[in-house]
Amino acid sequence: MSSKVALFNRITYYIVNRKGKQMRPMFVFLTAKLLNGEVNERTYCGASIIELIHTASLVHDDVVDDSNKRRGFFSINALWKNKIAVLVGDFLFSKGLLVALENKDYDLLHIISNAVRDMSEGELLQIEKARLLDITEEVYYDIIRQKTATLIAACCSMGACSVRPDSEEVETFRKFGELCGMAFQIKDDLFDYGAEKIGKPTGIDIKEQKMTLPLIYALNQSDKEKKSWLINSIKKHNKDKKRVKEVIAYVKEMGGLEYAVEKMLEFKDQALALLDNYPDSDYKASLTLMVNYVVDRKK
Repeated sequence: MSSKVALFNRITYYIVNRKGKQMRPMFVFLTAKLLNGEVNERTYCGASIIELIHTASLVHDDVVDDSNKRRGFFSINALWKNKIAVLVGDFLFSKGLLVALENKDYDLLHIISNAVRDMSEGELLQIEKARLLDITEEVYYDIIRQKTATLIAACCSMGACSVRPDSEEVETFRKFGELCGMAFQIKDDLFDYGAEKIGKPTGIDIKEQKMTLPLIYALNQSDKEKKSWLINSIKKHNKDKKRVKEVIAYVKEMGGLEYAVEKMLEFKDQALALLDNYPDSDYKASLTLMVNYVVDRKK
């Protein structure tokens, strides 16, 4: 992550000291170890690419969302403004791609390039649908598949590809990672309705007019009058704290949270079912723990 430009180094030092859970590189390592018993240089390369690209996407997300906090600390754009944050994100993206090129790991580069494309499309699809509020459950799944699940899918397929290139396991673990990612994003959406302190205030998705699964379910269960009230609340009163609280209370009352939890657990169970085909090992046990952590985490 080092650069000849001192400002870049100061900012990347700030990023590295505030790193998150680093779940994504763990998925790379554990998948490789499950299939091969050990990791190789390509696995380290894949994990590095993932962490660089993920960090770049977070820096850019904070600019797009106009967010001043990340993991309980000030975001890059809050401290150094949007222009610098965009450039830092671009720098980290290019570093991630260069890691693959310098090691001639073109198959890994292909996996991550597809993921970056999907992430961008997912974010744009969400913005497009937020304007119209015409989102169905299927469209919601398409959005989170591209926006979130695709990167966790890339982690697992990269781990498999690093030790068993051109094998069917690359696709099996891409699917495994995608299912984990779907469960992960639904859990994130559920936090918007909870009381836990998770680094973002409750109701932020409603304020940003993001149509999440609990809200979509509540809309589908509502009569014409209530549906009109909900859509009007999100379109015109999404900055009104009292109205947002009313929307949250209504979604809970309609069983939106229970429905989302049910769907989240379905994705989790489908992911774990894919692991059933592999013999028991420490790595399989750790991957199982990771999948369960995705749905049980408190932040």
